[in-house]
Amino acid sequence: MTQRQADLLLLSAAFLWGSSYGLMKLGAETLTPVSIASMRCLFAFLILCPFFLKRLRNTTAEILKYSAITGFLIAGVFIGVIYGVIGTSASTAGFLISTSVIMVPLLHAIFTGKWPSLPVSAGTIIVTAGLLIFNGVTGFTMDQGFILCLGAAFLYALDILFTNTFARRIDSLLLGIWQLFFAAIFAGIVSFALENPICPSTINEWVSVLGLAIFSTAWGFTVQAMAQEYTTPERAAFIFSLEPVFAAIFAFFVLDEEMGITALLGAALILIGVWVAGIKRKN
Repeated sequence: MTQRQADLLLLSAAFLWGSSYGLMKLGAETLTPVSIASMRCLFAFLILCPFFLKRLRNTTAEILKYSAITGFLIAGVFIGVIYGVIGTSASTAGFLISTSVIMVPLLHAIFTGKWPSLPVSAGTIIVTAGLLIFNGVTGFTMDQGFILCLGAAFLYALDILFTNTFARRIDSLLLGIWQLFFAAIFAGIVSFALENPICPSTINEWVSVLGLAIFSTAWGFTVQAMAQEYTTPERAAFIFSLEPVFAAIFAFFVLDEEMGITALLGAALILIGVWVAGIKRKN
């Protein structure tokens, strides 16, 4: 797989994640939020198993160990986002959750001792400005929701970095599959501790859970693990920063929600920032 192909797969994941908010909203009307996260991961794992049964026989203790780590991070992201959005404004939550694009280059620099290249640094600044404008952020309040959303972004940044490292050590496809199993277990434990989870029973509930399981989870997270073996964590973070743009485009065309001039300007800056970050410097 080439880096271009890997980037296209990551782009497809970002598109599906951005398009999944309608399904999440549909399920959240009657189902408890963390239980949705647990069920989407569990069903995604069960859906993938029959297709890769022969490959799964090659599972090792090392694969399970790394998958448990990324599965824990994925569950943490879901839980932080769910409860963070409840505790702060939508615009602030949207920006804070997207700050993983800032954290990834900084954390990668700390771990490797190498400062990001000029294109990556410039792209980070431009994307950050775009996210601020896109989400209409005018100020911050240091409340519980703020901390939870920022924590979710931090866990997401760690997931991107760890996935990039683990995918080069073990079978990336098995990492992508098994991490969903562990994410389902961790989210399920939290759901039983904090909620009164119920199984889907209506058509809308099954459409929500299975839609999330098949598209944004089974495809999105498995593709992320496989593709990150062939690209950089910074590049992955920049591509994932397009998720709110895809969400807004989907809402505009499918849900008839308006997208103002400010949002368009922010989206344009995000696209420019992603492009700048991908510029190859000549030696």
